[in-house]
Amino acid sequence: MMFRVALFAPLFVLAGLLAAAPAEAQRRGESRDVFEAMRTGKLLSIRDIEHRVVPTMRDAQYLGFDFDSGSGIYTLKFLRNGNVIWVEVDGHSGQVVGRSGN
Repeated sequence: MMFRVALFAPLFVLAGLLAAAPAEAQRRGESRDVFEAMRTGKLLSIRDIEHRVVPTMRDAQYLGFDFDSGSGIYTLKFLRNGNVIWVEVDGHSGQVVGRSGN
């Protein structure tokens, strides 16, 4: 029994690596697309977005951001008085397109 486990273990590892490869390649492709869009001015960088939005969130602690490469939307996350606030910003125009939380 132990021999079978030892024999098939490398196959399971290889299968896992092969399954992860397309997802990793897709992420690299998206990263290249995002970089190219920023380089050509079609998409603002997170630093540009932060410089526009963070100062407007007085008394709130900036926690970080997420980026949706499909829509070009940055979601900035803040904390104020124990409440989480999400601010959605269009990465193409820099305009705030949504907000939730207090």
